[in-house]
Amino acid sequence: MFSKACEYGIKAVIFIAIKSKEGVRVGLTDIAAHINSPVAFTAKILQNLKKHEIILSLKGPTGGFEIPPQELDKIMLRQIVSAIDGDAIYNGCGLGFSNCNENKPCPVHYKFKAIRETLKQMLETTSLDGLSNDINLGITFLKQ
Repeated sequence: MFSKACEYGIKAVIFIAIKSKEGVRVGLTDIAAHINSPVAFTAKILQNLKKHEIILSLKGPTGGFEIPPQELDKIMLRQIVSAIDGDAIYNGCGLGFSNCNENKPCPVHYKFKAIRETLKQMLETTSLDGLSNDINLGITFLKQ
């Protein structure tokens, strides 16, 4: 459903959120190792997330990536997905056709449309704070 970049981006942001709650800034290599992603690929994703003001980056010996804890409940999953993948997840065809629409639907158009609406609702109502809390409580897991 999500691109690889988006999958890694979501994992990275959740990991940064968890560490930020602990008062710890986390470095690129730690993030890449924790989400099992190549360092260069992770760096590009983090640059994009920084550009979209989802994460902060501080340089120097005490630097690293962080998210102010008071912002965690304001950052929705939609923002992360949008920063990395744009809005294709809301508009894309289930079969990948470029001209799929209400006037000329593909065979799965209406079923996929319902799935997209449910996904959109989930992305717009799921906060980074909620995701990181579930991990801290042991309800969900970032590493499988």
